[in-house]
Amino acid sequence: MAPDPCELTDLQKALTRFAVPSGVTQTSQHIKPLHWYVACRLVIEGGFHPNTIEPRPPFVVEKRGGKALLHHEPAKAGWSERTILGGLKSKTIDVSVSLAGIGPVVCISLKGTHNAFRNLTNRMEEAAGDCTNLHMAYPALVYGFWHLLRANEESDPNPVAHFGLTPDNRYKPADVAITSTGKLAPGVARLAHALERLSDRDDLRDHPSRYEACAITLVDVRRNTVGEVHNVFPKAGGILDFNRFFHRLCSLYDQRFVYQAPALASRTGRLRWSPESSFVIDVIQAGQAFSEMSPRLSDE
Repeated sequence: MAPDPCELTDLQKALTRFAVPSGVTQTSQHIKPLHWYVACRLVIEGGFHPNTIEPRPPFVVEKRGGKALLHHEPAKAGWSERTILGGLKSKTIDVSVSLAGIGPVVCISLKGTHNAFRNLTNRMEEAAGDCTNLHMAYPALVYGFWHLLRANEESDPNPVAHFGLTPDNRYKPADVAITSTGKLAPGVARLAHALERLSDRDDLRDHPSRYEACAITLVDVRRNTVGEVHNVFPKAGGILDFNRFFHRLCSLYDQRFVYQAPALASRTGRLRWSPESSFVIDVIQAGQAFSEMSPRLSDE
């Protein structure tokens, strides 16, 4: 049976699925909704054509009198992920944008950790290796890495988890992400420091082990706020903030594939959606579910 196709997914829905998975986490189904969220945001806010993205988002683009209208069309959604030949080995990418005749231009890897935060050291090594592998083959590639962490709080009096707790129903020390003092647990703090150093590659000549952007999101798992973004870390607008992450990827894409190659702008330029797109106005902008997104609208 084929996997579920990409769906229009708001952030809290994706994070709730991650925080409280319905099945075994080894299947990656707990993080698939975040893949869908990223793919959809690349269209709505990024202005990338849905045909260039895998997994393919559930949208179609209508061109009318020089305008681009975006429509929600679930039947057009896909589920596949693109496999890219790197400098050392091929790599299947969680979410990617690829242009005909140019190749992969934006890639995003998504990782998630629920507990046993002492093992995060292995993820740091994997992240640096994956980045180097792809940048060796595609130096201009805009590559992002987003890591989700279940925000298990040491002081939570009534934790809910799909993994084992202590006999007195508390998180085990190795599974704590936020200590009783409100600080990051040592393993999480080390990951954050490492990703700050791996982030913000600006120029094609910069070290290939650095990503163009990295992000960490701590997912709230307290009973009344499950699925919300925990505010303990990172600070809004900081180097690991997920909204900054999206803005930076789009900005660097423009610098490398649009501004530096004006002759290709008709093929590489990002779309702007007409305000006549009722889906964007009535669904994305009308409520709070997608409030963190800023749809890429034209000025007409």
